[in-house]
Amino acid sequence: MNVVPSGIWKLLPRMNQTCGGVRSWLISFDFPMMSSKEALSLKTELLALAEPTVESTMGMQEDLAVTRTVNLSTVVNRTFLDSDFRYTLFPVFYGVLFVLGLIANSYVLFVLQRLRNAKAMSEIRIYMTNLTVADLLFVCALPFWIGYYHHRGDWLYGDFLCRITGVFFFINTYCSILFLAAISVNRYWAITRPLAAASSDCWRRGVAITAVIWVLTLSMSVPYLLETGIQVDEGNVSRCFEGYHDKTDDEKRSVATTHLIIVGCFVLVFFLVVVCNLLIAHALLAQSPTQTRGSSSSQPRGVKGQALQMLCAVVGVFVVCFLPHHVVQGPWTLAVLEIKEGWGRMDWGQRTRQRLNDTHQVTLMLMGLNCLLDPVVYCFATRKFRLYIKDHLKQVGRGKRCSETAITHISMVEGKNVSQRLHSKQQQLKV
Repeated sequence: MNVVPSGIWKLLPRMNQTCGGVRSWLISFDFPMMSSKEALSLKTELLALAEPTVESTMGMQEDLAVTRTVNLSTVVNRTFLDSDFRYTLFPVFYGVLFVLGLIANSYVLFVLQRLRNAKAMSEIRIYMTNLTVADLLFVCALPFWIGYYHHRGDWLYGDFLCRITGVFFFINTYCSILFLAAISVNRYWAITRPLAAASSDCWRRGVAITAVIWVLTLSMSVPYLLETGIQVDEGNVSRCFEGYHDKTDDEKRSVATTHLIIVGCFVLVFFLVVVCNLLIAHALLAQSPTQTRGSSSSQPRGVKGQALQMLCAVVGVFVVCFLPHHVVQGPWTLAVLEIKEGWGRMDWGQRTRQRLNDTHQVTLMLMGLNCLLDPVVYCFATRKFRLYIKDHLKQVGRGKRCSETAITHISMVEGKNVSQRLHSKQQQLKV
C-alpha cells in the first residue's frame, strides 16, 4: 500500500534543508495500518531521502531565486514609472521659459493696457488680455516646478502649493486652448463680416464668452484643489500630481475616464479651430482685388499675407504645443495606471510603458511653449497690436518716452481703413 504521495519523495530533501524538523517528525510518526516491520523499513527509506544532497540544495537555491525574482518584480511593478532625462532637461528649459515668458507676457499686458482706448480692440483685446493672464499664472508657478525637477521629482513645498501650481498648469493649458479658439472665431467673423465687425461694439459678447471660459476651466480644476496632490512613493519621495500605484482599480478607472473626456473635448475644440481658419483662408483667397483694395495696389497682398500668417500662427500653436500631448495622453494614462482587471486593462510591456512615459514628458515641455508663442499670435491677430509695438520700439530706439502718439496713429489708421471698407461696400452695391 502506498500511503505516501509520490511527490513527497522529491520534496523531502528540500523540506529537511528548509524546515529542519522533518527527521524528528519521521522518527516520531506512527504509520497507521502498517506492521512495525513495514513502518521501520519505510522510515529508514524516508530518512535516507531526507538527507540533503547537492542537487537538492541547488534546486532549493533556484526556488529561492525565483521567489526573489517574483518579489522584485512585484516591487518594480509598484514603483513609480519615471524618466530620468527630465531632471536635467526640465530645470534648464523651464528656467529659460520663466525669464522669457515673464518679460514677453508682461510687455503684452502693458501694450494691451495702452490700447484700451482703441475702439476696434474691444472684443479681441478682452481675449488677449485674459489669455496673457493665464500665461502669467503658469509662468509664476515655474520656479516651483524648477525646484521639483531639480530635486529629482521630490516636492518640498507642501501639499497646498502642489495643488495651486498644478491648477495653474491646468488653467494655462485649457484657457489657452479656449481663448485661441475664441480668437479664431472672432477673426473669422471679422473677415467674413468686416462692416459689422467694424461698426459694432462687441465688448459685451467678449465679456460673456470670457466669463464662460473661466467658469468652465475653473470648474474643471476644482477636483485638483479638493483632493491631495502629493503621492508618496516607495522611496519616501513626494510626487506632485504623479503616481497612481496606491489607488484601487475603480479609482484608476475614474482617473482614466476624466483624462479621456478632456482629450475628447480638445479634439472638438481643435476641429473648430481648424475649420474656422480654413474658412478664413478660403474667404481671403476668394476675394477679388477690388474687395480688398485700399490706398495702394500692394495692400491687398499685404493684408492677405498677414491674415494668413495669423491663422498659420494659431494652428501652429495648436499643432506644436497641444496636439502632441493630447495624442499621447490617452495611451500614457492607461499605461501609468496599470489597471489589473476590467475596463482600461492594457497588457503593455515595460519597454512600451517607458517609451510612452518618455514621450509624455516631451509633450509636457512643448505645452509650456505656448506662453511664448501666444504673443506671436497677438502680433498676427490684429494690426493695431503690431502698429503699437512698431511705434513703441521706434520711440525707445530714439530714446523717447512712449506717448499717446502711437495710439493716435492707430486710431487714424483704423478710421481710414473703416472708411475704405464702407466705400468699397458702396461701390459693390452700385454695381
